[in-house]
Amino acid sequence: MTPTPLRIDFVSDVACPWCAVGLNALERALERIGGDIAVEIHFQPFELNPTMPPEGADAAQYLKSKYGLSDAQLAANRERIIALGAAAGFAFGAREHVWNTFDAHRLLHWADVEGAPGTQRALKHALLKAYHGQGRNPGARDVLLELADQVGLPVERAREVLDSAAFTDEVRAAEQFWQEAGIQSVPATVVDRRHLISGGQPSEVFEQALRQLAAQQG
Repeated sequence: MTPTPLRIDFVSDVACPWCAVGLNALERALERIGGDIAVEIHFQPFELNPTMPPEGADAAQYLKSKYGLSDAQLAANRERIIALGAAAGFAFGAREHVWNTFDAHRLLHWADVEGAPGTQRALKHALLKAYHGQGRNPGARDVLLELADQVGLPVERAREVLDSAAFTDEVRAAEQFWQEAGIQSVPATVVDRRHLISGGQPSEVFEQALRQLAAQQG
């Protein structure tokens, strides 16, 4: 009898650098696990900057104001995240601007419910790379359409989604669900809707946790 796959809900925001680190670390853990454990990954929405206007804001100015950071503290934080990203296999580039990510979450939700298996996961990686690696706007219509096409999603349908209010209610409901479940910071990796792995953990932590949970399930 084939075991039931572990369900992994990766709650995150495209604008979150720790989410890029955490996802790459999780992916490395899954590579080492290989065929030992079946998993099913879903990407869930969380907005770090839900009131951000479409034009966005200067990243340094915004982050210093939001978190009360000095120039030196911001520089140190950025150096640390670059080093952690490199260790997890993610290359950070210049991120000079922050943008609203709600349309990216709508497109990710669409990819999950209508896309072929694996396309939501591919789109998530493409969005993180576009923003954190290349400094591109993950809320821009042309960028979203380009990335949808890049991962094999139908561009015409993606255009229909972006040009309408499609999946707005579903994304809002999902955000509310995870907030009411206690998720206040991201990334949050939730296994089988019961077990939380908080933060951008090293791949060894993800691997150990998933092996333990799979053993308990078995």
